Amino acid sequence: MKPIYLAPLAAIAGAATFSIGGPVIAQDEAASAPTLEEVLAHERRDDDRARDQYRNPAETLAFFQLEPTMTVAEYGPGGGWYTRVLAPYVMPEGEYIAFNQDSDGRSYNTRAQEARSKGWTESFKNALAEAMDIDADEVNAFETDEMPEDVAGTVDRVLIFRSMHGLNIGNTADSVLKAARMMLKDDGLVGVVQHRAPEGASYDDYGARQRGYMRKQDVINIFEANGFELAGESEINANADDPANWERGVWTLPPVLGTGEDDPRRSEYLAIGESDRMTLLFRKAQ
Repeated sequence: MKPIYLAPLAAIAGAATFSIGGPVIAQDEAASAPTLEEVLAHERRDDDRARDQYRNPAETLAFFQLEPTMTVAEYGPGGGWYTRVLAPYVMPEGEYIAFNQDSDGRSYNTRAQEARSKGWTESFKNALAEAMDIDADEVNAFETDEMPEDVAGTVDRVLIFRSMHGLNIGNTADSVLKAARMMLKDDGLVGVVQHRAPEGASYDDYGARQRGYMRKQDVINIFEANGFELAGESEINANADDPANWERGVWTLPPVLGTGEDDPRRSEYLAIGESDRMTLLFRKAQ
């Protein structure tokens, strides 16, 4: 089947600080499970909704062919923007899983950073359990080297949002994608949203150097090296106003605005909005 062509560094795995709001809906209340439209309109997302125009959650999840009855694994939830969509939408009838890379295989700048990373599993479970009004033991979250045996072959969708650049520069993409392939069903899919480098960009500027953006072919090559093939791509999250050539990388633009309030070009960054992004869909290669 041919591909279907349709229209910052990932956060260090630290303490889960997001708030889902809730309680949402317990597993035994599936009959009243919310629609995606209801999830997106819920007051828990009042602070998130301004980002919808750039992140297009409804259209993105539709392109990923995600259904609320599926088992969905989200890689590396950081601030929880997509978790606040996925968990309330999937948990009533399907299963939501969070997974992260092996914290023992990382290098750290500070002991505090190391402690946050190595405590991610427990802090994430506790934060999501409190938000969803469930027991922490009901939250499925793990690092790739600790994936439960019964997860293998059970996942319908693995989702990786704006994290491939961090995996690439940290040389950890292989281990994460190996875990993704193991947990996926035979017909499972991996959905990827990633900051996109400009056409004709050099690898030295957008691969070996961390700018947050990646060349599309480099992303495809990484997936192909780990047993996947491109199944489709979409321009849902494209932003033609982003030249993607910022000296300080993607963090120049919202929501980070990393050059500070005194930058005379700040209004320009705000007018551009969030980065230009590719949206890709992969399946297991045979």
